[in-house]
Amino acid sequence: MSEAVYTPIDPPAKPAVPPPHKELTDAETKMQQEIQKHFEDPAFILGEKPLMDVEKMWLSYEQILRYLRASKYKVTVAIQRLEATLKWRREYGIYETTPEQVEPEAVTGKEVLFGFDVNGRPALYLMPSRQNTNEPTGQIRFTVWILERCIDLMPEGVESLDLLINYADKAQNPSLSTARAVLSILQDHYPERLGLALILNVPWLLNAFYKLITPFVDPVTRDKMKFNPQVVQDGIFSPDMVMSQWWGGSCNFEYEHDKYWPALVSLCNERTQKWTATWKKLGGTVGIKESDYKTGDSEDVVALASAPDGADS
Repeated sequence: MSEAVYTPIDPPAKPAVPPPHKELTDAETKMQQEIQKHFEDPAFILGEKPLMDVEKMWLSYEQILRYLRASKYKVTVAIQRLEATLKWRREYGIYETTPEQVEPEAVTGKEVLFGFDVNGRPALYLMPSRQNTNEPTGQIRFTVWILERCIDLMPEGVESLDLLINYADKAQNPSLSTARAVLSILQDHYPERLGLALILNVPWLLNAFYKLITPFVDPVTRDKMKFNPQVVQDGIFSPDMVMSQWWGGSCNFEYEHDKYWPALVSLCNERTQKWTATWKKLGGTVGIKESDYKTGDSEDVVALASAPDGADS
């Protein structure tokens, strides 16, 4: 057996197989620009406060397009949804929630970020058998926090994540209300963020549960669910990027909280600090491309973006 691994895998600079990106039509480009202009307006106020820098950075070029696509290319709807998510992020405390606040939910390793699929999507393992708390509010808050960390680990050009859910070992089934609350958050505030949902060992009771929640799941999301996949043989993951236990990879991962947790927090902090510094050097405004502030060294990116032919790099 290979040597045990206790910490997250460093993200690749770029995915081995970059996800396809559709070129925008002229009409779609104008829609994106109209939405961006709305939030760039110096008079724009969200509630009683102007946008914070972290919110402007969140309103990236790609983010606007994700909401535009999710809104069926209806500009007004996309603006309304973006504003609703901005308000929700403030009210939910996305920017104030600390690792220390959610850490009690993490100690058993019931939700673990580890590895990347061949398209560079971070893998989030959910192991319900390791459930260690009974309070849905805390459980949901931890799930939202770790979703944000998934985004922190997305390489350049990657916009979605994979869920790897294992119902083995007498896994506890979340309540219908908790499942619906998480699905609502995902659909309303994280559009186009789910790449695949890979699910193992679904007992017949959980099959009934999934039938219950299926009406509440967006049809596009439903098509991304795969039951009992062979993720290596199916070409979804390379062996060195997925856990050996249950999933058939070559990584002998063992969850030891005191080793894994600080490594994850440090890795995410390093990436977001570097990206934020680059974003500020690129102008610190709404609509900056994620692909620009994630690319290479910040000084090189700023120089490239400032060049006559580099504005759209």
